[in-house]
Amino acid sequence: MTEPKQRLLSLDFFRGLTVAAMILVNNPGSWGHIYAPLEHAEWNGCTPTDLIFPFFLWIVGVSIAFAMSGSKANPAAHNKTILKAIKRGLTLYFLGFFLAIFSKIINAIIDHRSVWEAFETVRILGVLQRIGIVFIISSIIFLKASEKTIFKTLIVILAVYWALMTFVPVPGVGYANLEKETNLAAWIDRGILTEAHTWASSKTWDPEGVLSTLPAIGTCLFGILVGVWMRRKDVDAATKVSWLFTVGLLSVVAGLLWDLQFPINKALWTSSYVLYAGGLASIGLALCYWLIDVQGYKKMTTPFVVYGVNAITVFFLAGLMPRVLNMISITQADGTKTPLLVHFYATCYQPFFSPINASLVWAITYVLGFYVLLWIMYKKNIIIKV
Repeated sequence: MTEPKQRLLSLDFFRGLTVAAMILVNNPGSWGHIYAPLEHAEWNGCTPTDLIFPFFLWIVGVSIAFAMSGSKANPAAHNKTILKAIKRGLTLYFLGFFLAIFSKIINAIIDHRSVWEAFETVRILGVLQRIGIVFIISSIIFLKASEKTIFKTLIVILAVYWALMTFVPVPGVGYANLEKETNLAAWIDRGILTEAHTWASSKTWDPEGVLSTLPAIGTCLFGILVGVWMRRKDVDAATKVSWLFTVGLLSVVAGLLWDLQFPINKALWTSSYVLYAGGLASIGLALCYWLIDVQGYKKMTTPFVVYGVNAITVFFLAGLMPRVLNMISITQADGTKTPLLVHFYATCYQPFFSPINASLVWAITYVLGFYVLLWIMYKKNIIIKV
């Protein structure tokens, strides 16, 4: 008999806060005018924006522990659960791939070119693709491994990735390094993905690349271990919170110490970054859990819970909408054509704010606009499970 699934309101809140932040930083009015905390670090280092994606993957891990614990306790259900995880992971992958190729296909059709040309330069990996891949692998590990084995696997992943990135000489370069163009992960991306299918802004490497998916799995396993602990019925709430704060603090300190030799770096998803971001996520969930689920401060949670219960749906729609709307052009007085969103931003935002504040207000408007849609879905109990 499978156990009933537990649900933490604080986890939905934390997930929703993370997704709302993700949409905020992904949709500024102008990429040339962004407040520093809303930008990614240039290379090494970590801004608040750099924490958003690992927080989400970490939350995926916590959710796996809550959603699949019943199946884990019933070996007969493992294969069925794994098949569901594979189906869900592939759906996430293809949603991300669709976002990558959508505009290319439409532009090819408009320009009367072969649709197949779009596949020649489409990015193969990306945010949703990484979530899908990590979800499949982490789900299988959770179902088939004990808590102790999961912890050992996490340690091995972080150690192996560190060794590969800092000791293995990069072919064509001759020595191990952590620079943008010449590190081992970039070399693997060029060899497997090819330059035509990497991140468009770099052409030679991908921040969601092949090798860095390994420590990203580590981030998810970190979340799984926390989820297993949070589900325990033999531990009181105060102990859970104390444990989470302690583990989170120790992990942050370990990440900062490792940063001295293996820098915290989101694009490389370094092992120090896994510990640092995972530690902060643990502290964040501990705070949310204590305030919301234990102390009962729930009145202000609804806006982010609304985002949290349809997280993937809103992330996908937030990526799709500008692609669609920017295919609509507005003819200016001089006869030139401007994409709809560019025209709207220039007309309704830029004249009334400084450049950097116009960019921020646009992003906030974007988040609030999707909140209206999600609130309607929430009230009607519409939850789209990917």
